Amino acid sequence: MSTAPVGADDHAGDRTGVLSRGTDLHLNHYGAARLPFACVGGSGLHLDVVDLSPERRGRRLRLLDASGGYASATLGGDHPVVRAALARGTGVGNVTDELGSLERAELLDRLLGPGGLWTDHFPAGRYHVSGRNSGSEGNELALRLVLESRFDGRRLCHRPGKERRDTILAFHGAWHGWTGGLVQLLNRRYYRAGLPGTDTAGPYGVRVHHIPFGDLDALTEYFAESADRLLAVVVEPIQGDAGILPPPPGYLRELARRCAADDVLLVADEVLTFAKTGGWFAMRDADGPVPTDITVIGKFLGMGAVSTSMVIARKELAVRSSGAVTTSDLRPPNCAVIRDGIEHIETEGLLRGSADVGVNLAKHLDDALVGRHPDVFTEVRGSGVMFGVELTAAAADRIGALRRELIEAGVYAEFMAGAGKRPGGRRYVHPTLRIVLPLITTGTQADEIVDRVAAGARALW
Repeated sequence: MSTAPVGADDHAGDRTGVLSRGTDLHLNHYGAARLPFACVGGSGLHLDVVDLSPERRGRRLRLLDASGGYASATLGGDHPVVRAALARGTGVGNVTDELGSLERAELLDRLLGPGGLWTDHFPAGRYHVSGRNSGSEGNELALRLVLESRFDGRRLCHRPGKERRDTILAFHGAWHGWTGGLVQLLNRRYYRAGLPGTDTAGPYGVRVHHIPFGDLDALTEYFAESADRLLAVVVEPIQGDAGILPPPPGYLRELARRCAADDVLLVADEVLTFAKTGGWFAMRDADGPVPTDITVIGKFLGMGAVSTSMVIARKELAVRSSGAVTTSDLRPPNCAVIRDGIEHIETEGLLRGSADVGVNLAKHLDDALVGRHPDVFTEVRGSGVMFGVELTAAAADRIGALRRELIEAGVYAEFMAGAGKRPGGRRYVHPTLRIVLPLITTGTQADEIVDRVAAGARALW
């Protein structure tokens, strides 16, 4: 890690001045004071940042990125495959979804056509796909498909037998996005207070209920009492914002079985988990893929270069005419980046490699953080290249200071809110350090990140 100030040839004064003014002009999404650093370059797992604080203005540091570009930098920064795909994708025409495109056709055929990469999860001929700008927009489309499934667009009334299906089931601690439609799926009051609630009045009103995630007894009880009103269940296979919380073995399969038995749509939000758990999808267990009606993927899908998502839905699920048109539906540049990135991942065996890295990473996180710093960290959860390390109550009160010390130790990382207080006597889940690594990460780099996090913790306590 270098802490040398930016040289005169770099026009340090001008750059830091512009960076400071531009940062002030950018909406602060987090409420608290911003981190006084700005990124000015980088490649692979490295970020080159400049210190904007008054006392150290212009100081340059090189960090290892443990955030994976907000969980989106699949191949790290400045990857040659991604650069070449962007160049190719911008030179093949600017069609939207009204016209077909070769880039889109080749991508979808490679993934979901006969013998496609993903046909073990989505059997060929049974699913279709739409693209969106972000995971939130993808989840909005999934929600729209759910609501349209009970509506007859020709007769403008309920489909026969769907008149009472007015409930969507979600889970305590869930995160699906900040849009007006999606905040209703979040049970935490902070995210919903002061915003319009779901409209339950009238013939097309919708209710949202929440139950504890991963609790089979609660799931059994809910279906026994309310399945006749249930339209859909929306689930993260591993809860992200709640602190990287996996369900117990068999839970997702039992959820899918109950949904199928009671004619309830199952929506899997894999925006965060896509390609991070040692396989393409986290909706799977020891018996193989867990079937879904709708799956939303994002973040890693765009290879860190484009913000994009995919909604993969059963073909019988659709919307009324023109009801899902969008400028961003799998445009050629996005498709080129996705296709070339996926081919590279497959050719290089990066998913298998990430699973191996994850086994050692889990042990190192537990030994070096939880074992040696129990005053800061309490538990490690995750697999592949996605882990959460939960904080203690004392550390949770000092996240801002901890983030600064991590940067000083040479690592950039993010923190999830945690599930907080949960019903039924379940233990409190504190904010959690989220570590998401690009698939190109080596074991040595993963170890170095853990060691730097440990150094940051030592400096604070």
